[in-house]
Amino acid sequence: MSPEILTVAMFATLILAITLGHPLAYTLAAVATLFGLIDNGWDVAGLFDMFANNTWGLMNNYVLVAIPLFILMAQLLDRSKVADELFETLYVVLGGLKGGLGLAVVVVCTVFAATTGIIGASVVAMGLLATPALMKKGYQKEMSAGIICAAGTLGILIPPSIMMVVYGGLTGLKETSVGNLFAGAIFPGLLLAGLYFAYILVRCTINPQLGPPISKEEASKWNAMQKMVLTLKSLIPPMALILAVMGTILAGVATPTEAAALGAFGALILAIFNRKFNWEVMRDSARATLSTTAMVMMLFIGGKFFSTVFLSMGGGDVVADVLVGSGMNRWAVLIIMMAIVFLMGMFIDWAAILLVTVPIFMPIAMELEFDPLWFSILLCVNLQTSFLTPPFGYALFYFKGVAPEGYTMGHIYKGIMPFVLLQIAGLAILAFFPGLITWLPSVFFGG
Repeated sequence: MSPEILTVAMFATLILAITLGHPLAYTLAAVATLFGLIDNGWDVAGLFDMFANNTWGLMNNYVLVAIPLFILMAQLLDRSKVADELFETLYVVLGGLKGGLGLAVVVVCTVFAATTGIIGASVVAMGLLATPALMKKGYQKEMSAGIICAAGTLGILIPPSIMMVVYGGLTGLKETSVGNLFAGAIFPGLLLAGLYFAYILVRCTINPQLGPPISKEEASKWNAMQKMVLTLKSLIPPMALILAVMGTILAGVATPTEAAALGAFGALILAIFNRKFNWEVMRDSARATLSTTAMVMMLFIGGKFFSTVFLSMGGGDVVADVLVGSGMNRWAVLIIMMAIVFLMGMFIDWAAILLVTVPIFMPIAMELEFDPLWFSILLCVNLQTSFLTPPFGYALFYFKGVAPEGYTMGHIYKGIMPFVLLQIAGLAILAFFPGLITWLPSVFFGG
């Protein structure tokens, strides 16, 4: 059977299996097994050798040790109530502005993103903490849902990000090392946070009923000095943790794995300092870390096997010939690759998308002479939208699970649409101004 027919059949089978609701990790492995056997003439032993070698090589990747450590850090931080204290402070500082509570959510999620690396903790924490306050102050349901879901997804992009760790371990290129990816993602993450901030401020200034300010009496309970003290008190602990993790990586003092261990220890200290640490917190954090890590690694194994079989049967060459050999402008090829990732994000988990697309798209990007780091960050920013886009955006379901009674999926879908458009606008800005991605890595790591 020709590689062209196998390529189309393999992706069609994967999409059908996912649509039927089968677990993604096992679906990837099963489809890879079926088409691997078809391609190699039903040589079961040969395919098993390929699977065993891939899994062994994957588990020997030292960079991936950072995944459970970053997840443990996020779980401990979630239970130490650092985000709660910061939101309560910013409620006072920004609440007097039109849309001020929404702005406070964006700031808290941005800071929390720089200390967690995953989105579930941010969306759930802010959903529980901020939604009742937003409802009480008369915020539109759609606006509230959009703010919390969009700002909560910053955790997958702003370093330390689990997605960047997975990406760095997947490519093995010096240009896309975890350190370079972390440095390259800082400005894009802040750009998206800034776009959210500006949108909320402008929209609520034009129509204050979408996000009314708190009352003047409530805003005047604290003077300027008290607000400054409150802000510093709530900001110093998370900023110290950010400095410990990101500072050591960017300074070249620690590898991402070592920095992750330092971050987990720092989160433990914060939990003890806030008097939130006990045996139950440690047990629940460890269990959540174990289950999340197992899920990520199973996806990694299934996705890696899928991409290996796909490439071994010539699927990568088929896609490259279609895109590169078509004679299209390289920017048109880039747009097509980004559109494919965006559409896949509506239905498939980000880890699986990375594992399927990166081995195919990265050689194409390098053949078209795109900067590998720039292309990688564009792909990761694009993948962030997968948490917001219906029908299977994880952030939407995280929020629905903790939202107060009265919030429907209709409210959530309507609320996230402006923020999806903002993310696409941010992606376009980064494409036209590559220095936003490449400048900081060149400062810290050279080249």
